[in-house]
Amino acid sequence: MARRNDESLEVLIHGAQEGDVACREELFALCRDYLGLMARAQIESCIRAKVDASDLVQQTLLEAYRDFDRFSGESSREWIAWLKRILTHNATDYIRRYRLSKKRQVGREIPIRSPGDTGVLGFGAPEPQGNGETPSEVLMRADDELRVAAAMMRLSEDHREVVMLRNFQRLSFNEVAERMDRTRPAVQMLWMRALKCLEKELVDDETSEKEGEDGA
Repeated sequence: MARRNDESLEVLIHGAQEGDVACREELFALCRDYLGLMARAQIESCIRAKVDASDLVQQTLLEAYRDFDRFSGESSREWIAWLKRILTHNATDYIRRYRLSKKRQVGREIPIRSPGDTGVLGFGAPEPQGNGETPSEVLMRADDELRVAAAMMRLSEDHREVVMLRNFQRLSFNEVAERMDRTRPAVQMLWMRALKCLEKELVDDETSEKEGEDGA
């Protein structure tokens, strides 16, 4: 996924709205990782099981592509909000079907949370203190939701998993330890290292972007 700032993302949005097919294709490609993380976070937070969210992402992208003419916004914030509404609607349907399937199998209700409980990217747990912005603070800017998603995909599998469980799904350390089959102290150490790696990826993105601007 290319590194882009908020302004260049909006250039893609405007180009796509004007009928530029290349801009539309790139715009949707930039959002795939973000939607993948959001889909998994929303579904797994509700059904408490690891799932393959690729079908949900594909459905959301297809619907967004089909209905792109209905998107009337201009900013990256409006674009992300529009995609999230489509994804949340599809995730709710997925969860409903899953719950009905489980009720038929075991004859009991499956406790679920609302997909909205996960927030934007769900960074609600305390983070190590350091210089500069933490990942949570970075997420306050709309375009950085895509940047964080791209950075997450560059983490190791274990680092991505612990951040997904702890920060996206907001599980307790005991729950994360159980899901990852590790001790609580091991999970806490892994999580702190993962956040440091995520911060480094975000800083590297910022540096590369600035170098690109200076060299332009």
